[in-house]
Amino acid sequence: MHDNANQFCRRTRREFLWETGAGFGALGLTGLMGADPLLANDVKGGIKFANPMAPRKPMVPAKAKAVIFLFMYGGPSQVDTFDEKPELAKLDGKTIPVKTFGRGGHKSTGRVVGPKFAFKSYGKCGKRVSDLFPNVGTCVDDIAFLHSMYAESPIHGSGLMMMNSGRLLSGSPCLGSWVTYGLGSENENLPGFVVMLDHSGGPINGPKNWSSGYMPAAYQGVQIRADKTPIHDLALPEGTTRAQQRDLLDRLKEKNEQHLTARADNSELMARIASYELAFKMQEHAPEAVDFSKETAETKALYGIDEKRTEDFGRKCLLARRLVERGVRFIQIYSGGNHNDHNWDAHGDLVKNHSLHAGNTDKPIAGLLKDLKRRGLLDSTIVIWSGEFGRQPTAEYAQGTGRDHNAYGFTSWMAGGGIKGGISVGTTDELGNFAVDDRFHVKNLHATVLQQMGLDPNKLTYFYGGLDQKLVGVEGAEPIKQLI
Repeated sequence: MHDNANQFCRRTRREFLWETGAGFGALGLTGLMGADPLLANDVKGGIKFANPMAPRKPMVPAKAKAVIFLFMYGGPSQVDTFDEKPELAKLDGKTIPVKTFGRGGHKSTGRVVGPKFAFKSYGKCGKRVSDLFPNVGTCVDDIAFLHSMYAESPIHGSGLMMMNSGRLLSGSPCLGSWVTYGLGSENENLPGFVVMLDHSGGPINGPKNWSSGYMPAAYQGVQIRADKTPIHDLALPEGTTRAQQRDLLDRLKEKNEQHLTARADNSELMARIASYELAFKMQEHAPEAVDFSKETAETKALYGIDEKRTEDFGRKCLLARRLVERGVRFIQIYSGGNHNDHNWDAHGDLVKNHSLHAGNTDKPIAGLLKDLKRRGLLDSTIVIWSGEFGRQPTAEYAQGTGRDHNAYGFTSWMAGGGIKGGISVGTTDELGNFAVDDRFHVKNLHATVLQQMGLDPNKLTYFYGGLDQKLVGVEGAEPIKQLI
């Protein structure tokens, strides 16, 4: 038994965290464990890790219990998706004076690229949606469109940081970390914060996009796959029974807690201790969460799982619904990864790029909204659709239809969780370039999410660097009242 214990401990310490493919990002497996790194004195006067991720009461009345963030990595074009601009079509091909700021820097003139997809009215609200999203179009009466979003950076790295953490630089907790920090988790057997990446790879910055920043490592997002092996290397070591593993974990926990006594401020050590416990529970419960065998053929078809093109994103969306049902607080799904046309970054052929990514996601997204609604889950689940920014109304190059990045004005949308449906808030100018009416910063979007989840965005704080830090910044930000 001593040799087996040593073998298991070596595997647990060295291999479990790293074989998941996330390195210390796997410490986020303790997403269910960590609001503050709460430590409790045991009867012997030592220190042990408590369970701070027990569900906590909201700070204000809550309308939602969970968030599903559909992240369109690369920057979808607002004028080709949900923000119709008839005047832009009239100027197609003409060079006009227009101020833009993208990866190509500041420019004062540009060749207009008219919208490349036709728009059609949907729903009782009559919302105009492009041919890229015919299935999402059928859900517009449940969606609130934000056409006046803006941010500071038109560069992917800092734009992703801003959309995920409210900061241009890395090192701050992301939205999912703040939600689990404030509310804990309703499921002790699954992570509180889950991330699903595109089949082509992750976004630029990698795990920094779901990092807990200066908070304890326990709040990081956990990467899960929507297949038969959601997290690799969770199987029992060969020749070990579950009872033996429990005994070994108890012994390992005892030794680690002794080691922790003199290192109470080591959040990574605390997170590692808790990760073993969660991994043990997930060996039993994670496979059930991703088992679609009891889902009906009709439900699978609703998500597009029966079609090759939409199967991948459809499985992720269906898994998101199943995780919400099981009490997971925050799920983020990335559409697009890697570089160039592997994501929504349409610098060359916009029609080819957006047709590909919208075609992969349109049916699954609509299926998610409809399935949540018919199961009574949409009322308590916020669904967000957004990229890190939008795209310019002008061409990036002398030829072609590609558009450069645009953080001056872009479109995001929200549904469920007490958000009004069938409305459009804010406007951009006639070219879709600048947000002009009811301009909303990314931090206003974050404040809205926290508010609906029962967390006061201006009072939810974490002390770090001599300041009571907030997701919305020390200066604060207000929720978008038109949506609530």
